[in-house]
Amino acid sequence: MSYEYSKLKGRIVEKCGNQQNFAKLMGLSERTVSLKLNNERKFTQPDIDKALTILEIPIEEIKDYFFTPKVQN
Repeated sequence: MSYEYSKLKGRIVEKCGNQQNFAKLMGLSERTVSLKLNNERKFTQPDIDKALTILEIPIEEIKDYFFTPKVQN
């Protein structure tokens, strides 16, 4: 299953400026973050926990950022 990460990408820009800065804060390579945001690798639970803190996402909104199914055209 693929997930829609457009809201997450917007939050990354809002809070970190760009994916490169977000990747550094996450302790991941830019490539790894890109793969995750493009559904080529999965976000792990530790990834999600760290992203919630970095991006100041309330726990009640996890679904909106990480678990919205991508609608196929």
